[in-house]
Amino acid sequence: MTDLTTTPRTAVRGFRAGDGPPLVETWRRSAPADAVTADRFRSLVLLDPNFDPEGLRVAVDGGRVVGAAYAVRRLTPLAGTDLEPRQGWIPFFFVDPAARGRGLGRRLLTEALDWLHGHGRTRVDFSSYTPDYVLPGLDAEEYPRAAALLESLGFRTLYEATAMHRALVGYRVPGDVVRRLGELTASGHRFATPSDDDLVDLLALAGGHFGPDWACTIRACLTAGTPLDRIVVARDPAGRMAGWAMHGAFDAVDERFGPIGVREEMRGTGLGEVLLHLVLERMRARRAHSAWFLWTGARSPAGHLYRKAGFSETRVFRVLRRETAP
Repeated sequence: MTDLTTTPRTAVRGFRAGDGPPLVETWRRSAPADAVTADRFRSLVLLDPNFDPEGLRVAVDGGRVVGAAYAVRRLTPLAGTDLEPRQGWIPFFFVDPAARGRGLGRRLLTEALDWLHGHGRTRVDFSSYTPDYVLPGLDAEEYPRAAALLESLGFRTLYEATAMHRALVGYRVPGDVVRRLGELTASGHRFATPSDDDLVDLLALAGGHFGPDWACTIRACLTAGTPLDRIVVARDPAGRMAGWAMHGAFDAVDERFGPIGVREEMRGTGLGEVLLHLVLERMRARRAHSAWFLWTGARSPAGHLYRKAGFSETRVFRVLRRETAP
């Protein structure tokens, strides 16, 4: 679908060799609050096994990259054999500030949606694609025009993800957490850096109880060289893996906390709070000045746990969905 308000020389096409550097630079100008580097673009997009160059729609005007919209569908399953044949994602789109107001954003998104529909994708999410998501969703406060455009194209909010942060300068493990750690240890719980053999149970817990993307994240970061001491695991008195917490799992950023998970039947025992603070303690020992993450439910039990630990909200992202007939 061509928007007649774009200039005649503006072409929209699939990604080609040579587009990467100008695309990253245009992204920086277009979304400075969420700019990417060349190596992050490479790892999140170009090296993604699901990447299809035709799904990355690139707008070129007079030889200059002036915008892009990325559409992706599964070519390889996240786990098992499920390719999610109805599901597609748009992890990001942007338009150079100098090229706005001519309908280019709508044209890029429409081409991305048409490409997904042509591959049988009738449900499209913005932008909760795993494992290589750029952001959990749309920050409507930061990008109000993008929010209005997505709404006009039929996207509706599924839920919201809250990003949080806390300073670690002067951090100390709270006294009540120290006491609870002592009680759990006395009852037979064990907290430690995982050994290589522990990873089998950790991945089974993460993938079986929290979703295949959690196990994928842990596996990918460790394969890339993240040290095991970024993880604290807990075993219950029977020796069963009961939970874990970690940092440095995403893009090797030490100050990024998570993921954290505790078996459902163990929640409310203080185990999650102990794991959280044991990792914060390690982060501070590594001279981290802060801890932050992108995704939790503001009113969920996890959200309350983080607030109790001194985290405060920094951004809110809308996870959006558009559904069409086959």
